[in-house]
Amino acid sequence: MQLGQYPDPVHTVAHLSDTHLLADGKRQYDVVDPERGLLLALERIARIRPVPDAIVVTGDLADLGEPAAYARVKELVEPAAAAIGAQVVWVMGNHDERLAYSKELFGAATDTSQDAVHDVGGLRIVSLDSSVPGYHHGELSAEQLAWLGEVLATPAPHGTLLALHHPPVPTPMVPAEAVLELADQHLLADVLRGSDVRSILAGHLHFSTYSTFAGIPVSVASASCYTLDPAPTSALLRGVDGGGAISMTHLYEDRVVHTVVPLDEAPEVYSIRAELAEDLAALSPEQRRELLSRKDAGFDVTGAG
Repeated sequence: MQLGQYPDPVHTVAHLSDTHLLADGKRQYDVVDPERGLLLALERIARIRPVPDAIVVTGDLADLGEPAAYARVKELVEPAAAAIGAQVVWVMGNHDERLAYSKELFGAATDTSQDAVHDVGGLRIVSLDSSVPGYHHGELSAEQLAWLGEVLATPAPHGTLLALHHPPVPTPMVPAEAVLELADQHLLADVLRGSDVRSILAGHLHFSTYSTFAGIPVSVASASCYTLDPAPTSALLRGVDGGGAISMTHLYEDRVVHTVVPLDEAPEVYSIRAELAEDLAALSPEQRRELLSRKDAGFDVTGAG
């Protein structure tokens, strides 16, 4: 529904990360209920319009790599995606274990790198496995980079989204995270320069942040479980049970828009009836501006009920 200068996006992608599910409903640090966070994320996604074409989960699906945790993530996410007609794109994270990840999500256990290509109505989404067995930092092998280069050699009709767990961005708010960053990022930059990659989606940090990499926008989604406090008091790192969020990626013909969507319902201070959107669509652009923009028109958003 075009109410302003821009048309509707060509593609809408829901981006969540770091679900960190545990088997048997266990809690992280005996406090955090990661399944609750995932359910909140899926509830948010279900109400978003335009409906997402894809749900991208950028790693750390399971906290301890337990097979039952992957089974539960799949049991929750895939039906929710099917209900809105969205594809699911899974991405490996540093907490994930390849054997259990591949067996429970795809039905075939393998310890090889979990890289994949998805076609979402002409938008190509590449899932790139930046995990390192036995470690928490990220790496990409020469074989992976060569494979990625071959994939990107032919442009996709609507361009490419690259999804990986470890974000190729600085972390000035939490410098200690640099120890666990993606290694040798310049090698990835060499592959991406001049390609049709329109944005990079990542996770790992447990807070939302943005940057560019090789001239490409990078969106890091917060975790759906717990958040890493980017301004801690007297602590090197501080995780908090709150502030969870997902991110939305809207792709237009000439730009990409990223939006943070909080998971918890905050106290409402005003509400405007949803039907107003249809009323506005029936008006001319000039009429809409007179109704909503003029200060003396009697329509005050701050006090609307």
